[in-house]
Amino acid sequence: MDFDLPCSPLRKPGCFFNAGIKKNSKKKLDNHYTLWYNVVMDQLSNILTALSHPTRRAIIGRLAKGPARFLEVAKPFDTALNAVTKHLKLLERAGLIERRKNGREVIISFRGEPLREVGELVHLYERFWNERLDQFEQYFKDKKERSLQPHVTINTKQPRIKEKRHGKSQKNDRV
Repeated sequence: MDFDLPCSPLRKPGCFFNAGIKKNSKKKLDNHYTLWYNVVMDQLSNILTALSHPTRRAIIGRLAKGPARFLEVAKPFDTALNAVTKHLKLLERAGLIERRKNGREVIISFRGEPLREVGELVHLYERFWNERLDQFEQYFKDKKERSLQPHVTINTKQPRIKEKRHGKSQKNDRV
C-alpha cells in the first residue's frame, strides 16, 4: 500500500503543491517552496532540539504552571546560572518561552504554539506508521498461523531403478 506524504509538513486542508501551476512559474514556485520548507524544518529542528534535553523539558514543565522569574526557574537545578541561561536561550530560539523585562526582573513565560507545529508533524506520520505497524502485525499473525498448520510433504520423485544391460561391463553403467 502506497502512502503519499503531503507537500509540506504544516499544510492546510486543500493544499496541493502542483495544482494548476504553469510550467514557467513552476521553477520559481519550486525555489520559493524549497526555501519555505527549509525555514519550517529549521524551526521544527529548533523545537525538537529544545525538547531533547531533560533540563529543558523540566523548565518547560515549571513554566507551564505559570510565568516565573529567572532565579525561580534556575533554583531547582544543580547547575551554574550560565548553564540555565544557555538552556533558556535555546528554548527562546525555538519559540517555546518568552522573556519580558519588568524593571530589573526578567519574567519568563511558556509559549505552547510551537508545540502545535510538532503535533501537526507527528500527526502527518501517524497514519503512515499505523499502516506499517498493522502490516507488520499481520505478517506475524500469518506466520504464526502457518507454523501451527501441519506440514504434509508429498514425495513426487520416482525411485530410480538400476537396470543391468546385457553385454556391457558394470564400470560403464551409469544411471
